[in-house]
Amino acid sequence: SRAASPSSPLWALPEELLLLICSYLDAQALGRLAQVCRRLRFLSSRDVLWRRIARGCLNSGFTQLGTDLAAGIPVKERVKVSQNWRHGRCQRDTVLKWKCKQVASFSSFLMPWMELDGEYLYLSQAENIQAYQLCAEGTGLQRHPQAIFSGHQEDVCRFVLVNSHIVSGGGDGSILLHKIHGSYSVKFSAHEQEVNCVDFQGGLIVSGSRDRTAKVWSLSAGRVGQCLHTVQTEDRVWSIAISPLLSSFVTGTACCGHTSPLRIWDLESGQLLTCLGTDFHRGAGVLDVFYETPSLLLSCGYDTYIRYWDIRTSTRKCVQEWEEPHDSALYCIRSDKNHMIASGSSYYGVVRLWDKRQTRCLQSFHLSSPTSSPVYCLRFSTTHLYAALASALHVLDFTAS
Repeated sequence: SRAASPSSPLWALPEELLLLICSYLDAQALGRLAQVCRRLRFLSSRDVLWRRIARGCLNSGFTQLGTDLAAGIPVKERVKVSQNWRHGRCQRDTVLKWKCKQVASFSSFLMPWMELDGEYLYLSQAENIQAYQLCAEGTGLQRHPQAIFSGHQEDVCRFVLVNSHIVSGGGDGSILLHKIHGSYSVKFSAHEQEVNCVDFQGGLIVSGSRDRTAKVWSLSAGRVGQCLHTVQTEDRVWSIAISPLLSSFVTGTACCGHTSPLRIWDLESGQLLTCLGTDFHRGAGVLDVFYETPSLLLSCGYDTYIRYWDIRTSTRKCVQEWEEPHDSALYCIRSDKNHMIASGSSYYGVVRLWDKRQTRCLQSFHLSSPTSSPVYCLRFSTTHLYAALASALHVLDFTAS
Protein backbone atom coordinates (compact mmCIF):
# COMPACT_ATOMS: atom_id res chain seq x y z
CA SER A 1 0.00 0.00 0.00
CA ARG A 2 0.97 3.63 -0.38
CA ALA A 3 1.21 4.01 3.44
CA ALA A 4 3.78 1.23 3.60
CA SER A 5 5.99 2.64 0.84
CA PRO A 6 9.41 3.95 1.94
CA SER A 7 8.62 7.21 0.13
CA SER A 8 5.34 7.60 2.02
CA PRO A 9 4.98 10.52 4.47
CA LEU A 10 4.56 7.86 7.16
CA TRP A 11 8.32 7.25 7.14
CA ALA A 12 9.00 10.97 7.38
CA LEU A 13 7.63 10.93 10.92
CA PRO A 14 10.03 11.52 13.82
CA GLU A 15 11.93 8.42 14.88
CA GLU A 16 10.19 8.35 18.26
CA LEU A 17 6.80 7.95 16.58
CA LEU A 18 8.10 5.34 14.16
CA LEU A 19 9.48 3.34 17.09
CA LEU A 20 6.14 3.60 18.84
CA ILE A 21 4.34 2.27 15.74
CA CYS A 22 6.86 -0.55 15.30
CA SER A 23 6.57 -1.52 18.96
CA TYR A 24 3.24 -3.19 18.13
CA LEU A 25 4.92 -5.61 15.69
CA ASP A 26 6.00 -9.16 16.51
CA ALA A 27 9.35 -10.72 15.64
CA GLN A 28 8.22 -12.00 12.24
CA ALA A 29 6.79 -8.62 11.22
CA LEU A 30 9.95 -6.81 12.34
CA GLY A 31 12.01 -9.22 10.26
CA ARG A 32 9.93 -8.49 7.17
CA LEU A 33 10.11 -4.74 7.81
CA ALA A 34 13.91 -4.98 7.84
CA GLN A 35 13.82 -6.19 4.22
CA VAL A 36 12.15 -3.01 2.91
CA CYS A 37 15.06 -0.57 2.93
CA ARG A 38 18.24 0.38 4.78
CA ARG A 39 16.53 2.89 7.01
CA LEU A 40 13.88 0.42 8.13
CA ARG A 41 16.49 -2.30 8.57
CA PHE A 42 18.32 0.00 10.97
CA LEU A 43 15.11 1.09 12.68
CA SER A 44 13.73 -2.43 13.07
CA SER A 45 16.97 -3.63 14.68
CA ARG A 46 16.81 -1.18 17.59
CA ASP A 47 17.03 -2.80 21.02
CA VAL A 48 13.98 -0.93 22.27
CA LEU A 49 11.77 -2.83 19.78
CA TRP A 50 13.15 -6.26 20.62
CA ARG A 51 13.31 -5.90 24.39
CA ARG A 52 9.61 -6.74 24.91
CA ILE A 53 9.94 -9.78 22.64
CA ALA A 54 13.15 -10.89 24.32
CA ARG A 55 11.60 -10.87 27.79
CA GLY A 56 9.26 -13.63 26.65
CA CYS A 57 12.09 -15.74 25.19
CA LEU A 58 14.35 -18.34 26.77
CA ASN A 59 17.74 -17.20 28.01
CA SER A 60 17.76 -13.85 26.22
CA GLY A 61 19.59 -12.10 29.04
CA PHE A 62 16.59 -10.51 30.74
CA THR A 63 15.45 -11.42 34.24
CA GLN A 64 11.86 -11.68 35.37
CA LEU A 65 12.14 -8.12 36.68
CA GLY A 66 13.47 -6.83 33.34
CA THR A 67 17.12 -6.42 34.34
CA ASP A 68 19.45 -6.85 31.37
CA LEU A 69 22.25 -9.28 32.25
CA ALA A 70 23.82 -9.25 28.77
CA ALA A 71 24.11 -5.56 27.97
CA GLY A 72 26.34 -4.97 24.95
CA ILE A 73 24.91 -7.82 22.88
CA PRO A 74 22.20 -6.66 20.42
CA VAL A 75 18.80 -7.79 21.70
CA LYS A 76 17.69 -8.88 18.23
CA GLU A 77 20.64 -11.29 18.03
CA ARG A 78 19.77 -12.70 21.44
CA VAL A 79 16.21 -13.38 20.29
CA LYS A 80 17.59 -15.31 17.30
CA VAL A 81 19.87 -17.40 19.49
CA SER A 82 17.00 -17.96 21.92
CA GLN A 83 15.18 -19.90 19.21
CA ASN A 84 18.15 -22.27 19.03
CA TRP A 85 17.91 -22.87 22.78
CA ARG A 86 14.20 -23.61 22.46
CA HIS A 87 14.62 -26.03 19.56
CA GLY A 88 17.85 -27.62 20.77
CA ARG A 89 19.93 -26.46 17.80
CA CYS A 90 23.60 -26.40 18.83
CA GLN A 91 27.08 -27.69 18.10
CA ARG A 92 28.66 -29.93 20.72
CA ASP A 93 32.32 -30.20 21.61
CA THR A 94 34.53 -31.65 24.33
CA VAL A 95 36.95 -28.87 25.25
CA LEU A 96 38.85 -30.46 28.15
CA LYS A 97 39.58 -33.99 29.31
CA TRP A 98 41.26 -35.21 32.47
CA LYS A 99 41.95 -38.50 34.22
CA CYS A 100 39.28 -39.58 36.67
CA LYS A 101 40.03 -41.35 39.94
CA GLN A 102 37.65 -44.25 40.37
CA VAL A 103 36.20 -44.71 43.84
CA ALA A 104 33.00 -46.27 45.08
CA SER A 105 31.84 -43.54 47.45
CA PHE A 106 30.16 -40.21 46.84
CA SER A 107 33.38 -38.20 46.91
CA SER A 108 34.43 -34.70 46.03
CA PHE A 109 37.24 -35.49 43.63
CA LEU A 110 34.74 -37.00 41.23
CA MET A 111 32.84 -33.72 41.30
CA PRO A 112 34.42 -30.89 39.29
CA TRP A 113 32.86 -27.50 39.87
CA MET A 114 33.04 -24.34 37.76
CA GLU A 115 32.09 -20.69 37.44
CA LEU A 116 31.84 -18.37 34.42
CA ASP A 117 33.10 -14.81 34.63
CA GLY A 118 33.26 -12.72 31.48
CA GLU A 119 36.11 -14.05 29.35
CA TYR A 120 37.16 -16.80 31.79
CA LEU A 121 35.93 -20.16 32.95
CA TYR A 122 37.11 -21.34 36.38
CA LEU A 123 37.23 -25.11 36.89
CA SER A 124 38.20 -27.16 39.93
CA GLN A 125 40.44 -30.12 39.15
CA ALA A 126 41.67 -32.13 42.15
CA GLU A 127 43.09 -29.70 44.75
CA ASN A 128 43.41 -26.75 42.35
CA ILE A 129 41.13 -24.24 40.63
CA GLN A 130 42.25 -23.32 37.13
CA ALA A 131 41.24 -20.26 35.13
CA TYR A 132 40.85 -20.86 31.38
CA GLN A 133 40.40 -18.01 28.93
CA LEU A 134 37.49 -18.43 26.54
CA CYS A 135 38.40 -18.28 22.87
CA ALA A 136 36.94 -15.66 20.58
CA GLU A 137 33.15 -15.87 20.37
CA GLY A 138 33.13 -18.64 22.97
CA THR A 139 34.24 -21.34 20.52
CA GLY A 140 36.36 -23.13 23.13
CA LEU A 141 39.01 -22.67 25.79
CA GLN A 142 42.68 -21.84 25.62
CA ARG A 143 44.60 -25.08 26.04
CA HIS A 144 46.60 -23.97 29.09
CA PRO A 145 45.14 -22.19 32.14
CA GLN A 146 45.93 -18.52 32.61
CA ALA A 147 46.10 -18.92 36.39
CA ILE A 148 46.03 -21.69 38.99
CA PHE A 149 44.70 -21.20 42.52
CA SER A 150 45.95 -23.78 44.99
CA GLY A 151 46.34 -24.34 48.72
CA HIS A 152 44.00 -27.20 49.64
CA GLN A 153 45.63 -30.42 50.82
CA GLU A 154 42.77 -32.44 49.37
CA ASP A 155 40.41 -31.93 46.45
CA VAL A 156 38.24 -28.85 46.06
CA CYS A 157 34.59 -29.72 46.72
CA ARG A 158 32.95 -26.47 45.63
CA PHE A 159 33.82 -22.83 45.16
CA VAL A 160 32.19 -19.51 44.34
CA LEU A 161 33.44 -16.48 42.42
CA VAL A 162 32.29 -13.11 43.77
CA ASN A 163 33.73 -9.62 43.26
CA SER A 164 37.11 -10.84 41.95
CA HIS A 165 37.48 -13.28 44.85
CA ILE A 166 37.37 -17.07 44.88
CA VAL A 167 36.15 -18.81 48.02
CA SER A 168 36.58 -22.59 48.02
CA GLY A 169 35.86 -25.46 50.38
CA GLY A 170 38.03 -28.55 50.38
CA GLY A 171 38.08 -32.16 51.40
CA ASP A 172 40.65 -31.19 54.02
CA GLY A 173 37.96 -29.26 55.94
CA SER A 174 39.48 -25.87 55.13
CA ILE A 175 38.23 -22.75 53.39
CA LEU A 176 40.45 -20.73 51.06
CA LEU A 177 39.99 -17.13 49.94
CA HIS A 178 41.92 -16.02 46.85
CA LYS A 179 42.03 -12.60 45.25
CA ILE A 180 42.00 -13.25 41.50
CA HIS A 181 44.18 -10.31 40.49
CA GLY A 182 46.95 -10.56 43.04
CA SER A 183 48.79 -12.89 45.38
CA TYR A 184 46.55 -12.31 48.40
CA SER A 185 45.06 -15.47 49.90
CA VAL A 186 43.76 -16.63 53.26
CA LYS A 187 43.28 -20.19 54.48
CA PHE A 188 41.60 -21.28 57.67
CA SER A 189 40.43 -24.55 59.18
CA ALA A 190 36.64 -24.58 59.02
CA HIS A 191 35.13 -28.04 59.60
CA GLU A 192 36.08 -31.42 61.02
CA GLN A 193 35.22 -33.10 57.70
CA GLU A 194 35.09 -31.99 54.06
CA VAL A 195 33.46 -28.66 53.21
CA ASN A 196 30.84 -29.73 50.68
CA CYS A 197 29.54 -26.26 49.82
CA VAL A 198 30.27 -22.56 50.28
CA ASP A 199 28.79 -19.18 49.41
CA PHE A 200 30.19 -15.67 49.78
CA GLN A 201 28.28 -12.39 49.87
CA GLY A 202 28.55 -9.07 51.69
CA GLY A 203 31.78 -9.87 53.51
CA LEU A 204 30.41 -13.13 54.93
CA ILE A 205 31.09 -16.76 54.03
CA VAL A 206 28.65 -19.57 54.77
CA SER A 207 29.83 -23.17 54.57
CA GLY A 208 28.28 -26.60 54.93
CA SER A 209 29.99 -29.88 55.72
CA ARG A 210 29.65 -33.60 56.04
CA ASP A 211 30.20 -33.01 59.79
CA ARG A 212 26.51 -31.97 60.00
CA THR A 213 27.12 -28.30 60.60
CA ALA A 214 26.78 -25.06 58.68
CA LYS A 215 28.91 -22.10 59.71
CA VAL A 216 29.01 -18.35 59.15
CA TRP A 217 32.43 -16.71 58.83
CA SER A 218 33.53 -13.09 58.93
CA LEU A 219 35.84 -11.51 56.37
CA SER A 220 35.82 -8.02 57.87
CA ALA A 221 39.11 -6.34 58.76
CA GLY A 222 40.65 -7.83 61.86
CA ARG A 223 38.13 -10.70 61.96
CA VAL A 224 39.05 -12.69 58.85
CA GLY A 225 38.26 -16.35 59.36
CA GLN A 226 36.39 -15.80 62.62
CA CYS A 227 33.39 -18.10 63.04
CA LEU A 228 30.29 -16.06 63.88
CA HIS A 229 27.77 -18.90 64.12
CA THR A 230 27.72 -22.69 64.07
CA VAL A 231 24.41 -24.22 63.02
CA GLN A 232 23.73 -27.84 63.97
CA THR A 233 21.92 -29.20 60.92
CA GLU A 234 21.70 -32.81 62.23
CA ASP A 235 22.51 -33.99 58.72
CA ARG A 236 25.21 -33.69 56.07
CA VAL A 237 25.02 -30.38 54.20
CA TRP A 238 25.26 -30.78 50.43
CA SER A 239 24.30 -27.28 49.25
CA ILE A 240 24.11 -23.75 50.61
CA ALA A 241 23.23 -20.26 49.34
CA ILE A 242 22.97 -16.76 50.79
CA SER A 243 19.80 -14.80 50.04
CA PRO A 244 20.30 -11.77 47.74
CA LEU A 245 19.04 -9.59 50.63
CA LEU A 246 21.99 -10.81 52.75
CA SER A 247 19.61 -11.48 55.63
CA SER A 248 19.42 -15.28 55.56
CA PHE A 249 20.83 -18.42 53.96
CA VAL A 250 19.40 -21.74 52.89
CA THR A 251 20.88 -25.19 53.47
CA GLY A 252 20.19 -28.35 51.51
CA THR A 253 20.92 -31.50 53.50
CA ALA A 254 21.00 -35.25 52.96
CA CYS A 255 17.50 -35.90 54.39
CA CYS A 256 18.62 -38.95 56.37
CA GLY A 257 16.63 -37.94 59.44
CA HIS A 258 13.16 -36.60 60.08
CA THR A 259 13.79 -32.91 59.39
CA SER A 260 13.21 -31.08 56.13
CA PRO A 261 16.31 -31.06 53.90
CA LEU A 262 15.60 -27.42 52.97
CA ARG A 263 15.88 -24.91 55.79
CA ILE A 264 16.37 -21.16 55.94
CA TRP A 265 18.51 -19.63 58.70
CA ASP A 266 18.97 -16.07 59.92
CA LEU A 267 22.38 -14.82 58.83
CA GLU A 268 22.84 -12.47 61.79
CA SER A 269 21.82 -14.80 64.61
CA GLY A 270 22.17 -18.25 63.07
CA GLN A 271 18.65 -19.16 64.23
CA LEU A 272 16.27 -21.31 62.16
CA LEU A 273 13.69 -19.17 60.35
CA THR A 274 11.64 -21.75 58.45
CA CYS A 275 11.60 -25.18 56.83
CA LEU A 276 10.59 -25.56 53.21
CA GLY A 277 8.27 -28.41 52.30
CA THR A 278 6.65 -31.19 54.31
CA ASP A 279 6.54 -34.14 51.91
CA PHE A 280 10.19 -35.08 51.34
CA HIS A 281 10.91 -38.80 51.47
CA ARG A 282 13.82 -40.15 53.48
CA GLY A 283 16.99 -39.88 51.40
CA ALA A 284 15.66 -37.02 49.24
CA GLY A 285 18.82 -35.00 49.75
CA VAL A 286 19.10 -31.56 48.16
CA LEU A 287 22.25 -31.34 46.05
CA ASP A 288 21.90 -27.83 44.64
CA VAL A 289 19.99 -24.63 45.42
CA PHE A 290 19.77 -21.39 43.48
CA TYR A 291 18.23 -18.03 44.43
CA GLU A 292 16.59 -16.17 41.56
CA THR A 293 15.32 -13.34 43.75
CA PRO A 294 15.13 -12.87 47.53
CA SER A 295 11.81 -14.74 47.54
CA LEU A 296 12.19 -17.20 44.63
CA LEU A 297 14.36 -20.28 45.06
CA LEU A 298 15.08 -23.40 43.00
CA SER A 299 16.18 -26.74 44.44
CA CYS A 300 17.01 -30.20 43.12
CA GLY A 301 18.43 -33.45 44.38
CA TYR A 302 18.17 -37.19 44.82
CA ASP A 303 14.39 -37.42 44.59
CA THR A 304 14.52 -36.46 40.86
CA TYR A 305 12.45 -33.26 41.21
CA ILE A 306 13.16 -29.64 40.42
CA ARG A 307 11.19 -27.51 42.86
CA TYR A 308 10.37 -23.81 42.59
CA TRP A 309 9.71 -22.07 45.91
CA ASP A 310 8.09 -18.70 46.54
CA ILE A 311 8.54 -17.99 50.24
CA ARG A 312 6.13 -15.05 50.01
CA THR A 313 3.21 -17.39 49.40
CA SER A 314 4.01 -20.65 51.16
CA THR A 315 6.87 -22.49 52.83
CA ARG A 316 4.94 -25.75 53.09
CA LYS A 317 4.56 -26.43 49.39
CA CYS A 318 6.50 -25.35 46.31
CA VAL A 319 4.64 -23.32 43.71
CA GLN A 320 5.83 -25.49 40.82
CA GLU A 321 7.76 -28.71 40.26
CA TRP A 322 9.18 -30.71 37.37
CA GLU A 323 10.13 -34.40 37.46
CA GLU A 324 13.21 -35.77 35.75
CA PRO A 325 11.65 -38.11 33.14
CA HIS A 326 14.20 -40.93 33.51
CA ASP A 327 14.00 -41.04 37.32
CA SER A 328 17.59 -39.84 37.75
CA ALA A 329 18.97 -37.80 40.61
CA LEU A 330 19.61 -34.15 39.72
CA TYR A 331 23.08 -32.99 40.68
CA CYS A 332 22.97 -29.36 39.58
CA ILE A 333 20.59 -26.64 38.51
CA ARG A 334 20.75 -23.14 37.07
CA SER A 335 18.26 -20.67 35.63
CA ASP A 336 18.30 -17.54 33.51
CA LYS A 337 16.24 -15.88 36.28
CA ASN A 338 13.34 -15.72 33.87
CA HIS A 339 11.79 -18.63 31.93
CA MET A 340 14.59 -21.21 31.44
CA ILE A 341 16.03 -23.83 33.78
CA ALA A 342 18.98 -26.11 32.99
CA SER A 343 19.59 -29.27 35.02
CA GLY A 344 22.27 -31.95 35.13
CA SER A 345 21.32 -35.61 35.72
CA SER A 346 23.18 -38.44 37.42
CA TYR A 347 23.29 -40.84 34.43
CA TYR A 348 24.88 -40.57 31.00
CA GLY A 349 25.68 -36.90 31.28
CA VAL A 350 22.14 -35.75 30.54
CA VAL A 351 21.57 -31.99 30.43
CA ARG A 352 17.95 -30.90 30.21
CA LEU A 353 16.41 -27.54 29.37
CA TRP A 354 13.07 -26.62 30.89
CA ASP A 355 10.59 -23.84 30.20
CA LYS A 356 8.83 -22.85 33.42
CA ARG A 357 5.66 -22.23 31.42
CA GLN A 358 5.54 -25.90 30.44
CA THR A 359 5.27 -29.08 32.50
CA ARG A 360 7.51 -31.32 30.40
CA CYS A 361 11.20 -31.16 29.57
CA LEU A 362 11.89 -28.91 26.60
CA GLN A 363 15.21 -30.37 25.32
CA SER A 364 17.66 -33.13 26.35
CA PHE A 365 21.35 -33.55 25.51
CA HIS A 366 23.24 -36.79 26.24
CA LEU A 367 26.90 -35.86 26.74
CA SER A 368 28.28 -39.12 28.14
CA SER A 369 28.03 -42.32 26.14
CA PRO A 370 28.61 -45.24 26.39
CA THR A 371 30.27 -44.65 29.80
CA SER A 372 27.84 -43.14 32.27
CA SER A 373 28.76 -40.03 34.22
CA PRO A 374 26.74 -37.48 36.17
CA VAL A 375 26.71 -33.82 35.23
CA TYR A 376 28.25 -32.41 38.39
CA CYS A 377 28.07 -28.76 37.43
CA LEU A 378 26.75 -26.63 34.58
CA ARG A 379 26.90 -22.95 33.73
CA PHE A 380 25.63 -21.03 30.73
CA SER A 381 25.75 -17.65 29.03
CA THR A 382 23.27 -16.37 26.45
CA THR A 383 25.13 -18.34 23.75
CA HIS A 384 26.91 -21.32 25.35
CA LEU A 385 26.34 -24.00 27.96
CA TYR A 386 29.24 -25.70 29.76
CA ALA A 387 28.81 -29.02 31.56
CA ALA A 388 31.44 -30.67 33.78
CA LEU A 389 31.32 -34.47 33.91
CA ALA A 390 33.57 -36.91 35.74
CA SER A 391 36.39 -36.74 33.19
CA ALA A 392 35.56 -34.03 30.66
CA LEU A 393 34.20 -30.55 30.10
CA HIS A 394 31.60 -30.27 27.33
CA VAL A 395 30.31 -27.16 25.60
CA LEU A 396 27.08 -26.62 23.67
CA ASP A 397 27.27 -23.71 21.22
CA PHE A 398 23.80 -22.32 20.48
CA THR A 399 24.97 -19.69 18.00
CA ALA A 400 24.99 -22.35 15.30
CA SER A 401 22.13 -21.93 12.84
